[in-house]
Amino acid sequence: MKEPLGATGLVFNESLLWEKGRKGRTGFSLPRRDVDPSPLEKGLIRKGPDFPDLSELDAVRHFTRLSQWNFGVDSGMYPLGSCTMKYNPKTNERQASLPGFAAAHPLLPADLSQGVLQMMFDLERYLSEITGLSAVSLQPAAGAHGELTGMMIVRAFHQNAGKPRSKILIPDTAHGTNPASAALCGFTPVPVKSDERGVLSPEYAASVMDEDTAGIMVTNPNTLGLFEEHIKEIAHIIHGKGGLVYVDGANMNAVMGIVSMGDMGVDLMHLNLHKTFSTPHGGGGPGSGPVCVRKDLEPFLPVPRVVKEDEKYFLCWDFPKSIGKLQAFYGNVGVLVRAYSYILSMGKELKRASQLAVLNANYLRIKLTGIFHLPYDRPCMHECVFSDKMQEQDKVTTLDMAKRLMDYGFHPPTIYFPLVVHGAIMIEPTESESKETLDLFVEACKAVAEEAKNDSALLFDAPTKPKARRMNETEAARRPCLAG
Repeated sequence: MKEPLGATGLVFNESLLWEKGRKGRTGFSLPRRDVDPSPLEKGLIRKGPDFPDLSELDAVRHFTRLSQWNFGVDSGMYPLGSCTMKYNPKTNERQASLPGFAAAHPLLPADLSQGVLQMMFDLERYLSEITGLSAVSLQPAAGAHGELTGMMIVRAFHQNAGKPRSKILIPDTAHGTNPASAALCGFTPVPVKSDERGVLSPEYAASVMDEDTAGIMVTNPNTLGLFEEHIKEIAHIIHGKGGLVYVDGANMNAVMGIVSMGDMGVDLMHLNLHKTFSTPHGGGGPGSGPVCVRKDLEPFLPVPRVVKEDEKYFLCWDFPKSIGKLQAFYGNVGVLVRAYSYILSMGKELKRASQLAVLNANYLRIKLTGIFHLPYDRPCMHECVFSDKMQEQDKVTTLDMAKRLMDYGFHPPTIYFPLVVHGAIMIEPTESESKETLDLFVEACKAVAEEAKNDSALLFDAPTKPKARRMNETEAARRPCLAG
């Protein structure tokens, strides 16, 4: 490629703060106190090792240097499939930092929390309209937490009907946490194979659905980046046996404003606000995984719920069929504010965002066909899945190519997932990326594929430019270093 984004240059080494500290150095000063220390204060003095003494300059340089080792969505493209690392507009950060939101205490009485409660109430209404489902709970604090909540609601629904069930259908193109979420609620996951086109077959779904099956967990669009085109027919089959249709909505970025999940026969689903609705996730959180349900499932939603009476908002616990409380406080309210800001600022353009996400993914699908093997050669949604089949003859793997892309200045795509594709390379560009950035990524992929064919040793040693080199993954798995 003409000019790769990856480059060598001055990269600072940095030691631990405890190694940098020297007794007596300080980066701040306190006013001289005019009272003696209290007995309580003396009792709180830490015993043993304490924090290192650092000057302000030491502390600032330490964290600045560490930040230069990181790769973020503000630095470059994240082509991660199933993660939707879309750009988070800075206006959303501004709204989340407003004192009324950022400084609100979770235990404030309702009279002092009207702004936060109204924001939550309105956000639920917006998500209900976007999904085509009747009611929403913002309580789940992550995507997998939303899955768990959905399965708890499914269990409560069947128990309330006096007909508890023991199984859940899980397609092989579902997200990896789906079977665990079902199992945690006492269900036995039943695998469902996708067909030769990468989607669910109604005939196969009918063959495994029985009256002891509580429902199905469908990821739509699925992890192959393909829309489950038979979803209405499959929903009819599940409903015919008294089951419920749950959709993992982590891939909603492809269809928001375009499809109504309610009209497709979906009974309940979760959304990832930290993906589809801004606040790209990473670093372990925080996240938000609201659950949306049809009307007759509303009584089972978690408590407390935000309700409105006489133009006032408050948290209500009076829902006897509820599955209960899921988290102590709404500590992830900042994610809710960002999603609220994103929806208000985008309005009807949410549909345009999905259209551009699908356009970008299909652009890469076409451009990279012939460079990587495409196991399902058909239009995709928000992401496309390739494999390393064309590089196998040169002993080059998906991992080798992902590592080499780092030398060209790109974060690697998702690799080895979904499991239904051997040596999978899952790429999701999101709607945020320009054609120029996509073309640079294509050039980098072409260069890596060419190296795999003519100079594979370059890939075996990659990456060579970033601060950290290739890790010994076998050693790390068998003898991980868990020290600080």
